[in-house]
Amino acid sequence: MPIKAREGDFIETPEGLIFDVKGMVHPPDRIVAYLRYLIDPHGKRWKDGRRYTKVYSLREREKVLNKRYPQYIYYDPVFGEYMQGVPRRHVLTVYKPQDKVTELLKKPKPDSIEAEAIELVQILKEHSGVKLEKMGISGSILLGLHTEKSDIDVIIYGKKNCISVYTALNSIMKRGETPIRRYSYEDLLGLYRFRSKDTWMPIEDFMRIEQRKSIQGKFRERDFFVRFLPDWNEVNEKYGDRIYIPAGYAKIKARVLDDSESIFTPCKYLICDVEFLEGTKVSPLREVASFRGRFCEQAKKGEEVIAQGKVEKVIEKDGTEFFRLLLGARFTDFMISKPR
Repeated sequence: MPIKAREGDFIETPEGLIFDVKGMVHPPDRIVAYLRYLIDPHGKRWKDGRRYTKVYSLREREKVLNKRYPQYIYYDPVFGEYMQGVPRRHVLTVYKPQDKVTELLKKPKPDSIEAEAIELVQILKEHSGVKLEKMGISGSILLGLHTEKSDIDVIIYGKKNCISVYTALNSIMKRGETPIRRYSYEDLLGLYRFRSKDTWMPIEDFMRIEQRKSIQGKFRERDFFVRFLPDWNEVNEKYGDRIYIPAGYAKIKARVLDDSESIFTPCKYLICDVEFLEGTKVSPLREVASFRGRFCEQAKKGEEVIAQGKVEKVIEKDGTEFFRLLLGARFTDFMISKPR
């Protein structure tokens, strides 16, 4: 039976490298996944008697692989670029967030961080009515590589379930009655210092946009992030159904026509009234998209945005062509919604 892996899962290779899986669409011979942890005698994280280091920036991940493990860099003809990916024959273990929920619920003595993660998931279940089997715990907790400062990464599967949990989070944060809250100004300053290392944005815009997001915040005093994914039966695209061709780089101004997929990973914003400010000019440019969670909830329907990123031509299975702006690969990629 072929290996199935999706966003939020992690893959371990025979060399002890651990990759986080990106998206739901993968080539027949590989899983698209990006390096996250590697064995390091000086690392500060422990797992099965070995030390690990976490690799943060995309630039650093590429550097490590190009230098030491080039077999995990490949050219993808469908996505039209060099990417990180694990050949299926090199997959030693697949870590699944849903399994972690089951494991922690049965664990006699979870540590304090694991206990908080399970408590958060149970609160979301209670307020949304979504079953625990449609929830997962990802990130360092999934791998057993968490530290005292680790955040809680929750995953919700299925579009209807995602809307229910997102609505519940919004309601909880508005009432302010539980251990779940939005980021404070001080919290956002810390988040800005971390994210600005590999994603540029003026601090005043960052603070305004991030403060209103409901997919992230504090549970007690620990950071959390909720990732919303369609379930397997809701993913209609198969590898090769769409071809993505690099077409340049551009800065645009546009209006958000539809934000209904802004909470999902990958996120997508349908746009109109597009004006090219710099770079490659193409038509029709229909959407802004990203595989990175930091661009979720970035703009709302009706808002004007300024965005900068990679221009891609998208060719559908029936031959239809359009263009999109893809965010997240470069430090200079951004999307700023302007206040109404």
